[in-house]
Amino acid sequence: MQQVKIFKSVDTELDDLEKQINRFIRKNNIRVLSISGNHSAALATGASSMNTFSGGDVTVIMLFEIESPGR
Repeated sequence: MQQVKIFKSVDTELDDLEKQINRFIRKNNIRVLSISGNHSAALATGASSMNTFSGGDVTVIMLFEIESPGR
């Protein structure tokens, strides 16, 4: 049976997010089918350059498979 899990964090805490995802995989003994992510950066307040960003949200969507109940 396929399931979806969404993880959300900020880009300054990517190491913790990675550990959380890996722990979820190990703890639940799942088979990951796909992982995709998105980074939403905001322009820094008062930034003089359009290339200056403050910390942003990171969203990771995991599609995984578990055994159906009763198997």
